[in-house]
Amino acid sequence: MAHVVIIGGGFAGVWSAAGAALARERAGADAGLRVTLIAPNEHLVLRPRLYEPEPDLAKVELRRVLGPIGVEHVLASVSTIDTGRRVVVAGGREIGYDRLVLAAGSALVRPHGLPGAERLFDIDTLDGARRLTDHLRGREDYAAVVVGAGFVGLEAATALAARGRVLLVDRAPAVGDQLGPGPRPVIEAALDDLGIERRLGTTVTQVGEGRAVLSDGTEVEADAVVWSVGLRASGLTRQISGDLDPLGRVPVDRRLRALPEVFAAGDTAAAPFDAGHTVMQACQHAVPLGKVAGYNAAADLLGAPLRDFTPGPYVTCLDLGGAGAVFTRGWERTVMAAGAEGAAVKKWINDHIHPPVDDGAEILAAADHVHLEIPFFPREGTVPAA
Repeated sequence: MAHVVIIGGGFAGVWSAAGAALARERAGADAGLRVTLIAPNEHLVLRPRLYEPEPDLAKVELRRVLGPIGVEHVLASVSTIDTGRRVVVAGGREIGYDRLVLAAGSALVRPHGLPGAERLFDIDTLDGARRLTDHLRGREDYAAVVVGAGFVGLEAATALAARGRVLLVDRAPAVGDQLGPGPRPVIEAALDDLGIERRLGTTVTQVGEGRAVLSDGTEVEADAVVWSVGLRASGLTRQISGDLDPLGRVPVDRRLRALPEVFAAGDTAAAPFDAGHTVMQACQHAVPLGKVAGYNAAADLLGAPLRDFTPGPYVTCLDLGGAGAVFTRGWERTVMAAGAEGAAVKKWINDHIHPPVDDGAEILAAADHVHLEIPFFPREGTVPAA
């Protein structure tokens, strides 16, 4: 029996499994295709929500998604991909594949040689977010330093400002440097409103007990130092290709094929978005990437037509804590909603990144919805119902 193996239990991995199951369903009862997802955890972690006060709410049991669509879950980590033999090693045992989908995600780039690095906190993983939450639980007026004024750092800083004093530091000359100038006035106004101090053109050089030292020599109070600088694709990409992009991602074609028997999705895939852009390491791209890669891996074995990756319009929505949120559209990131209206958009998005559970037909129908366009996207000044 032909076998599709998917590595990764995040958004791209789970939706790859659903995409493969959809292709198998369409091929009929005699398709004779196994679909296996390999991931070391029992939950899909809704990573974009880990900045929220209770990170344990940001997870979905994998069995409730995979079980109803007939996908096997191997609870293990993959250490080796042998593309010549078409075998992966997971939990010490070999698993053969006919088609492979690499959707192993990305990880925070940890600082090397930083004194006191073991004291750093992060919200990159569920365990990391739990550790930060437990450390600050029940405390008021704590002092937190957030390193990195990008998307994750801004959401962490504005959430932490609800109960403490926050210092935001970044080597860049402006907050949200990679987000561009479009949303910056809204972001800066929100930081002012929340009383978040900024130190730009600097970073943390040492972390101690209750303190942090900045690169300008300043020592600041710090009950928690949160590191939120940089993501890099899983190191498994190096076992697929020697030609990786600067984020460590595997180049793929418009059908998300990296090698004749290997597809890639999510944060491991350097997929073209349009003529001038590559996909972002974000769930809005990981979800459709997974749906297409999984479907194509199965369709390739079943003799069915493959799909092109045709993503919906690019948008961003940044939570700004007590100051609401800012929603933008397009790569120039034109602001469409801010404050309370932006918060309504963010709530809608956070609610809709949850996959359906328990109902196989509903899960497969969602897997068939590849071109994702937020309903209010074309209508300026409108927001979805809560």
